[in-house]
Amino acid sequence: MEETIRVLVALGLTLLLVLLRLDADRFGAAEYDEPDDFGDTPPILRRLAWYVAGIALVIGIYLVFPDPTGVLRLTVGDQTTALLGGLAFAAVGVAQAVVVAFLRRRRLRLPPARAYPGAILDAVGTAVVDEAVFRGIMLGLLIAIGLEPVVAIALQAIAYTLATRVGRAGGDPYLVVLTLGIGLVGGWLTIATGGIAAAIIGHAGTRLATFVATGYPGWEELPEDDGLSDGAGVAAEWIAPEGRGDEDAQDEASVSQLDIEDRDAGVVGA
Repeated sequence: MEETIRVLVALGLTLLLVLLRLDADRFGAAEYDEPDDFGDTPPILRRLAWYVAGIALVIGIYLVFPDPTGVLRLTVGDQTTALLGGLAFAAVGVAQAVVVAFLRRRRLRLPPARAYPGAILDAVGTAVVDEAVFRGIMLGLLIAIGLEPVVAIALQAIAYTLATRVGRAGGDPYLVVLTLGIGLVGGWLTIATGGIAAAIIGHAGTRLATFVATGYPGWEELPEDDGLSDGAGVAAEWIAPEGRGDEDAQDEASVSQLDIEDRDAGVVGA
């Protein structure tokens, strides 16, 4: 009876974790840490709250569930295999990020230095929460109810992709494929190594490499010769993409055009 209650409590906490993942955009965490129209990133305390809540719920499941390391694989697993597997996963993640960057822009699109601390927090924090929830808890529960490992890996990867909501209207198909791939490879590594450490290493490396190589998905970089440079002759590094802050930009353009017309009229009148 006690064991049944502990399992039910763990299931309830798992549901809360899935809901938390669905609500990541409200916290500006995970895939939703992009700057707004004014270039401001989500408040750090709000983002930290998401990571802390996720890790706290995972710890709760670890303490409540009867066999968290055996069934749910909330452990490192075989250390050597986990390290090698995680590094190999991360290396593939780095390679795909570089390839995508060159296919889309023919070069790497390095973000400004100020964006790196938040990106590292996002990469590591998201990897820990996601791998514990989906490759550890959900995958372990699916196998525990009798599903074949291959089927369980596929189901948790699909559930993970849906929970991230990267496939929403207007989303980037590349992110859908990348997220599904992280779920599948992470699930396989978790089964192979007996723990989630390899999946965490690979996931964090892939997420950070994608950021470094391509920047924020929604940002555009100014060309060096577009005339919008500062006083030192260095072009501004990043601006919000077309469609973000359009009204402000149009207002400023209208004012500038009126000034030019007035000046020209004054010259002609003289």
